[in-house]
Parts: sequence; C-alpha cells; structure tokens
Amino acid sequence: MTFIEKLNSAWTQHDSLLCVGLDPDVTRFPSALQGKPDAIFLFCKEIIDATADAACAFKPQIAYFAALRAEEQLEAICEYLRKQYPHIPVILDAKRGDIGATAEQYAREAFERYGADAVTVNPYMGFDSVAPYLEWKDRGTIVLCRTSNPGGSDLQFLQADGKPVYQHVAQLVAEKWNTNGQCGLVVGATFPQELAKVRAIVGDMPLLVPGIGAQGGDIEATVRAGRTANGMGMMINSSRAILYAKPANSAEGAAQASRRVALETRDAINQFRRA
Repeated sequence: MTFIEKLNSAWTQHDSLLCVGLDPDVTRFPSALQGKPDAIFLFCKEIIDATADAACAFKPQIAYFAALRAEEQLEAICEYLRKQYPHIPVILDAKRGDIGATAEQYAREAFERYGADAVTVNPYMGFDSVAPYLEWKDRGTIVLCRTSNPGGSDLQFLQADGKPVYQHVAQLVAEKWNTNGQCGLVVGATFPQELAKVRAIVGDMPLLVPGIGAQGGDIEATVRAGRTANGMGMMINSSRAILYAKPANSAEGAAQASRRVALETRDAINQFRRA
C-alpha cells in the first residue's frame, strides 16, 4: 500500500484529519517515567495507544530523539507503529535538504532505517534535493511550502515573477515534481489565507498542516481554507497540546488526558469539515 492509499484509508476509517506529533521532551514526562532508560519509547507508546483511533497519522520529530542519542528508541517506536497500527501512516519529520549521494542516504535513513511512510524535506536546493526520495515510488515526500513560523516570511513571501516563492514551490510540486503521485506540502495553520491559495494551486494534494494547539492556529479557519471538496486533504498536526495535556482531575492520568485532548481536537476539526 502506498503512502497516499494508507492516508486515504486512515482518513476514512478514523473519520479524522488529526495528525499526532511525537515531540518527546523528557523534562515534561510524567514522574513515573523519569530516569528510565527507555522513557522516550514508553512515553511515545502510551501516547500512540491512547490516541491511535483518533489519528490519521503520527509524526515523530527526529530532532527530539537525535539530541538525546535516542535514535534506537525512535526505530522501536516506528516498528511498534508498523506492527500494531499498520493502517496509520508514519511521517518522519526531518526536513532534510541536500543533494546527490547525501540526499540518497537521507532517503535510506527515513525509509529503510525507520520504515517511515513519508518524510518532510526542504526544497531550497531545488529538484536535486527532492529527486532521491521520489525513487521510493510508494513513499511520500512532503515538501516545505508555507511554514507556520513567523520567520518563514523572510524567504517564502519574497516576490518572484509576480508571486511569492511559496506559491512557486506549490506549483513546482503539483505540476513537475509529483511524479509518483505521493507528494504533499507543509502549509501552516497560522496562515489560513495562504493555505487557501496553496489548496487552489495543488488541487487534492495532501497538506501537512502544523500550527494549531500550542502555536495558536485557528481550527475553523484552517479547515475551511485547506479542506478538499470531500472534506479530506489535510493532516492537521498537534503535538505539545496533546502530548502534555493537563489532567482534568485527580482521577485522570497523563495518557487519558492526551486521549481526551486528541478526541476534542479531532471533533473540533470535524465540526467544520463538511459545513
């Protein structure tokens, strides 16, 4: 099954556009996990099990693992997802951006070592930096386009031939780079007007949309701007708001709090999908 086929299945099966980001910050772990050598794996496993039925994808952010020399725990998490939840896509958030043999090795890292269904990449060096990922014809290549951070405007909003660079990226991916039909774009929820413009350019191409939750993106504006005609087309990511949700009362544990917030977020998204 290709990345897009798996994503379409997860959208439908779980009736969800919610992507759960896995950004494990050990300083924020529950006390029961503090000091355990496999704490990162155990924390992510609890989150996965608590939220899987509400998610259309999981997105581990590689920096949170690599900084703590926890790549083996990331491998274990990806393997756990493949075995226990094989119908849910795994997106490795790596934002790689290099060319030639180096990009080939980054592609192997994502797709062989971690077994990811898709990986995020940086298009700054042009098609050369994307082509090695496209050699994996069943895997997804999700290209940075209009990112959720304010500083993204420094380059992405520069005008070239009468339109901003991010629109050129969207057009390139949609018209030239999407050779296998497995590409997507990263477009932030913090810029719904630009999100709508990207959707108009790329048609039904899937969009990975960070920026709701801790970054403050508006769910209604995001969904109305980025949904496709059938109410699909987006992986709306939430990380910290779900991972570190505060229990509502003394009886609710950390994992239960994460599940509650994930369900609330999924339902809030669904409220506007078909409106």
